[in-house]
Amino acid sequence: MMTTDTHKTAMIAASGAALLMLAGCKPAADPAKDAVAESAVDGIADAGTDGDIPAAPDAQPTASIFGPEAGVPEPEAETAPEPLKVTIGFPDSGAVLDADAVAELEKALGSEQLRGTNRIALRAHSDAGGADAANLDASEERGLAVAAWLIKRGISEHRIEVIAFGEQNPVQPNALPDGSPNEIGRAANRRVEMVIGAAKVEAKLPEKEPEAK
Repeated sequence: MMTTDTHKTAMIAASGAALLMLAGCKPAADPAKDAVAESAVDGIADAGTDGDIPAAPDAQPTASIFGPEAGVPEPEAETAPEPLKVTIGFPDSGAVLDADAVAELEKALGSEQLRGTNRIALRAHSDAGGADAANLDASEERGLAVAAWLIKRGISEHRIEVIAFGEQNPVQPNALPDGSPNEIGRAANRRVEMVIGAAKVEAKLPEKEPEAK
């Protein structure tokens, strides 16, 4: 029969043998893998110290809500309408608006350009049937007649500029080849060209000649 001391000695020996067996089953250390693991740990420690987390190598910038990639077109910038040009005729001479002239003005009154705040240039012309000074006055009167019509219908006078050209810019010849008056051409030259939305207005030409004393 085994004594108590002998029993303890046997158990210690068995435990030692088991530990030796487990130690023999552990795989050998890989220096290369240990170096990689240690480098990764050091990188995490450094990031934690600086407070910054390195971005992933494949990170992409946030896409806009507009553009082809989002399927939503970018909003288009608003564009101003093109200038509107209207010719107001005075075929019967004088500065009275006839039915055709009023009809042209009525059409312009309903236009997008005239309803806005665009500048209005009234370029007034005459025929060559009189003296230069008289023709300049006649063209100015026609421009003022058109301006008065517009103002009466609610167009601000501050938007309007009358430029009298007299006989300087005919659209048709004032005389026939034999020198006689071209009445059809003169009637066409008596006009006011209204330009709504003009970017630039020419200076008033020509200057009036001083009256002879």
